[in-house]
Order: sequence, then structure tokens, then C-alpha cells
Amino acid sequence: MRDFNEADREKKRKRIERQETLANLSKEILSQVEGTVKASLKDGYLPCSVAWEIAKEANVPKATVGAITDRLGTRITNCQIGCFQIEKTLHNNSVHESIDGVITTMLETLKDNNQLTCAKVFDLARQFKLKPIAIANEMNVRGLKIRSCQLGCF
Repeated sequence: MRDFNEADREKKRKRIERQETLANLSKEILSQVEGTVKASLKDGYLPCSVAWEIAKEANVPKATVGAITDRLGTRITNCQIGCFQIEKTLHNNSVHESIDGVITTMLETLKDNNQLTCAKVFDLARQFKLKPIAIANEMNVRGLKIRSCQLGCF
């Protein structure tokens, strides 16, 4: 896996507003979250699901954990919807199970309205009692792109 460099940081800065994610929190909370992130790294990376758990336990926005991870120069890995993995997930029709047509219609509507975000994928998964990766796999088969990661990664 390649290093997280200054070009990566600049791209990420454009995706998330640091002022929103960090400015309203006390130095104590930021220090606590930073310590938890450092302690939670696995082989130098922070798994997506662990980042979500840190945000939940610290009662901070998920993007705050993403911004702190970025500030530390580390990367989020093993995205819960398969966007980036240490071991790449293969998305091909041979391992794909079709999902309810209502969901695919909803995905197309979200795409048409430029609202196909990470948060919406998780909302659909909860609504239809599916794993988020099932929704993401359907999107990959259809060539749909997810945007606006809740951790600020994309």
C-alpha cells in the first residue's frame, strides 16, 4: 500500500471542512480521540468500522475521526462498503446476488439527484435489513459511484 502524501492530504482537505469537524471540540476531547485512534491502528491503518466505533464512543462526528486520522498521516482502510480494502474486493457478476428491485430503483433515483452518498447506502441497508456491502455491490454491478464518505475519505 502506498504512503499517504501531501497530495493526498490536499485532496482530502478539499473534501471535508476541518473547521466543522475539529473546531467545536475541546482540546481534551480531540486529544482523547487522537490517542484512541493511535491505539487502534492495525498495521499502521485504521479500519473503517473501528473509526465508526471511536466516533460513537467519543460522541463526535465520524468526520472528526477521519480528520484526526488524516492529521496523523495515516489512512482509513477496509471500507465497510468496499470502496477501499487492504485486500481488494472483486466486484463481478459471478459472485453477485441480485437485491430487491425497489432498492435498485431507489439507487437510480439517488444517482439522478446526485445524492448517492455513503450515508444513504447505510440508510438503505438499515431500511431493508441488509449489510451495506450488499447495497454497494449492487451499485458496483450497475457502475454507480458512491460519494461523500462519512469519514471524509472520498
